[in-house]
Amino acid sequence: MQHHSPSDQYQSLVAQQTIVFDTTQQPALQALDTLWQTLQTPKRKRRNDLARGIYLWGNVGRGKTLLMDLFYEALPEGIAIRQHFHHFMAALHRELNTTFGVADPVKKIAQRMAAQTRVLCFDEFFVSDIADAMLLQNMTQALFEEGVYLVATSNIAIQDLFQSQLQKDRFAPAIALLDRHLQAYNLNGEVDYRYRLPLDQPRYFTAYSDLTKYVEQAFRLVERPSKVTLNGRPLPVKVEADQVLWCHFSDLCESPKSTQDFITLAQDYKVIIVSDIPELSNQPYERIKARGTEDGAIGSGATGDRIVELGVNDDAVRRFIALVDECYDQGVAMVFHAAVPLEHLYTNGSLTFEFRRTQSRITEMQTTHYLEQVDTIIS
Repeated sequence: MQHHSPSDQYQSLVAQQTIVFDTTQQPALQALDTLWQTLQTPKRKRRNDLARGIYLWGNVGRGKTLLMDLFYEALPEGIAIRQHFHHFMAALHRELNTTFGVADPVKKIAQRMAAQTRVLCFDEFFVSDIADAMLLQNMTQALFEEGVYLVATSNIAIQDLFQSQLQKDRFAPAIALLDRHLQAYNLNGEVDYRYRLPLDQPRYFTAYSDLTKYVEQAFRLVERPSKVTLNGRPLPVKVEADQVLWCHFSDLCESPKSTQDFITLAQDYKVIIVSDIPELSNQPYERIKARGTEDGAIGSGATGDRIVELGVNDDAVRRFIALVDECYDQGVAMVFHAAVPLEHLYTNGSLTFEFRRTQSRITEMQTTHYLEQVDTIIS
C-alpha cells in the first residue's frame, strides 16, 4: 500500500479548505517528511549521536497535534505507537510494578518496545512529577540506544520541561539528552486555530435553566440523582443513563480523583456533563518557601529559594484540567454549566499556564468540527 507523505496530506487538507496554509508550520512539516522518508527503509543500527526524533512545541491551537497525526497516519501500519504522554507514563509505572527481581527493568522494557515499534508519538509531553522526570531520563536513554525515534508535542520548550521542579540542575542531563536527540520546532504562529472555528454547537451554559432545557432536548433525560461505582468507589451522579453521565463539579473535582478515574469515565461514557462549576480563580491563601513541594509550570528555583503560592481552588482545577484533557483525547462530548463565562472561569491562580489549554479545548468542544469527529448520541 502506498503511503503519502505528511506534506502530501497537509496539501490535500489545504486544497479541501479543511485547514489554512500556515508558513510557521512548514519547517516542522519538512522535518517530519524527512523522518517519514527515513522510516520507509528497514531498521538498522544507528549511531547514538544522530537525532532520533522531532519535538513540536508552542502555544495551544497552533497545529502541533495536527502535524504529528499527519506524520503518524502516513507511516506504514505497525511501525509506530501514538499515545497521550501521561498514558505512556501510567503504563510504564504499571509495567515496572511487575518487574521485581529483574536486573535493569527499564532497559528490558525499552528492548521490548523497540521490538514492537520504530517510533513513539507522544501528545502533550509534560513532566510535573519528580519521580516521572527521573524515570523519563532513564527510559528515553534506553529507547534511543535501541534506535527508537520519538516525535512529541508540548506547550513547553525542551529547556523548560522541568522548570517546576525543585533543584532543576538535577535534571540537566535529561534536558541535554532530549535536546541532543530531538529536533525542536517552535510553532509560534499568531493564530489559535481552535478559536477560528465557529462556536455553532454551544455546550457551555451559565444559566442552569438553559442547561436543563438542553439536556432534556438533546438526551430526553431529566435529573434523577443516584450513584455509580468508579474504580471500586461510589460516585454521586445527577443522571447516568444511555452512556450519558451528569455530575456535580464538586463530586468530580473537589474530592480525591486520579487520572485513572478520568480515563475510566472517558472510556465508559460518550457524553459527560459537568454542572455547578464555581468561578475557579482565587487569590493565594498561603505563600511558602518551597521545600520538598512542587508548583505549576511557571516558576522554579533551588530548594528553599522559591515561593510557592497555594490557592484554595487549585487542587480542583488540576482535576478539572485532567478531566477535560482525557475527554478531549478520547473523543468524548462534554457539556458544562458554570457560574461565569468561560473566559472568566480561571484567570488567577498557579495553574493559569495549564488552564489555557483547557479553555482552548472547551472552546473547540463547542464546534461542529469537534463533534463530527466524536461518536456521540447527541440528537
